[in-house]
Amino acid sequence: MQILEAVKKRILELCEEREITVNHLYDLSGMPASTVKSILNGKSRDPQISTIVKLCDGLDITIADFFNTETFRSLEQEIK
Repeated sequence: MQILEAVKKRILELCEEREITVNHLYDLSGMPASTVKSILNGKSRDPQISTIVKLCDGLDITIADFFNTETFRSLEQEIK
C-alpha cells in the first residue's frame, strides 16, 4: 500500500467511525470538496500535510491520531 492509498483509507475510516458522510467532512473541515475528492479519487498524488491537518481539525483529532494506525505503521519506507 502506498501513502496516498493509506490516507484515503484513513479518511474513509474516520468518516465511518463518526457516522458522517464525506460531504459532511468538507463542512466540518472547511475544505473545498474538490480537494478532498481529489484525494479520495486518486487524482491528488501528493496530499499536502496542511490539508490533512485541516481534516484533523474538522474531525477534532490530532495529526498523530490520524497517522497512528496499523496501516501507516506497516508502510514501507520509500527512501532507504
